[in-house]
Amino acid sequence: MEEKKAIHMGHRERVRQRFRSEGLLAFSEHEVLELLLTYAIPQRDVNPLAHELVRQFGSLSGVLEADESELMRVPGVGQNAALLLTMMPQLMSVYQRSAMGARPMITNLDSARRYCGALFVGAHDERVYAICLDKSGRVIHPALLHKGTLDEVTIYPRVVLETALRYHAHSVLLAHNHPGGVCEPSQADYDSTVDVVAALKLIRVTVIDHLIISGDSVYSMTKQGRPGGKAPGPEEFSYLRGRSTPDGRTTLKEGREAEWIALDVSGMTKEPRT
Repeated sequence: MEEKKAIHMGHRERVRQRFRSEGLLAFSEHEVLELLLTYAIPQRDVNPLAHELVRQFGSLSGVLEADESELMRVPGVGQNAALLLTMMPQLMSVYQRSAMGARPMITNLDSARRYCGALFVGAHDERVYAICLDKSGRVIHPALLHKGTLDEVTIYPRVVLETALRYHAHSVLLAHNHPGGVCEPSQADYDSTVDVVAALKLIRVTVIDHLIISGDSVYSMTKQGRPGGKAPGPEEFSYLRGRSTPDGRTTLKEGREAEWIALDVSGMTKEPRT
């Protein structure tokens, strides 16, 4: 028994030493899981369990996106191991947001896509955010308005208005995800956006965009609403009107508040609601 324990300990140390020298990119998916599980399941060979998890959930991402209860139905996975695995996507999300700074600036589609993408890392349920921005486009607060499973997202104007007032927002960026779905807005998405824009207009708060995110794909209502569909790419697509600097970046006009390009809802037709 002691000899078997020593063999497992020696194997674990070899796996960790390999990580130190080669990094995770040199690991297969089940080897990454094995390394993680060594920190939650002591004194046991977790290699077979890592293989079984990948087999049942299809991939490393499938394992990490599974619910705690689903993971614990696999023989050998206890509460500690399940909690550690479900923590990983959320840790990645927190890391990405932390890397952007406490109050990142969102002034173009590229920065909006990166920030919102971090909010939805590992999310397999539907989530709706109203991201409150100050005059300069810095994030004041990403307000989670809804979390759960819906056939169609409904964004209630009253809730967004209250959120904007609570955080003294100068502008708002709406974002929601389509987990495992297509990155295209439904009529309900358009309808709720029209209502939100009208409500915030009453308190002079601009809605700069409504992003729909599905995996690596992002749909921007502001960009898609540009005439002719010839809007520039995400890196150049700016939410601000300003003067051009020699290096081509957009800046605010001196002595003036930010001039935000508002989301144009004039082309979003509304159907009668039943």
